[in-house]
Amino acid sequence: MVNSGLTAMALAAAAMASVVGMAWLALAMPVHWAQCRGLPLAKAHPPQRVLRVMGALALLAALALCLWADRPSIAVLVWVMLQTGSAFAVAFALGKRPAWLRVCWPRL
Repeated sequence: MVNSGLTAMALAAAAMASVVGMAWLALAMPVHWAQCRGLPLAKAHPPQRVLRVMGALALLAALALCLWADRPSIAVLVWVMLQTGSAFAVAFALGKRPAWLRVCWPRL
């Protein structure tokens, strides 16, 4: 049995990894990259491959943390819900304050 404090920390880290992973996947799209940087779409050239790989790895890390923190049947449910919440959070950030996503890619 995993310590409840460690479980909470693992789930919090999984939530953060999910949000950052979704943000990286969103920033891999030229439209969102331009929106975040305040550039015209024609000048938006994000490092797509790097962002996509990092986004996928962050989502896998979130899954691994969820599996470590709980039984597989519950861990997968938590992970799917984290993905849903993270996608909504990133979508709302892009709609209201796209510059907030600069935190996820500091070289902006």
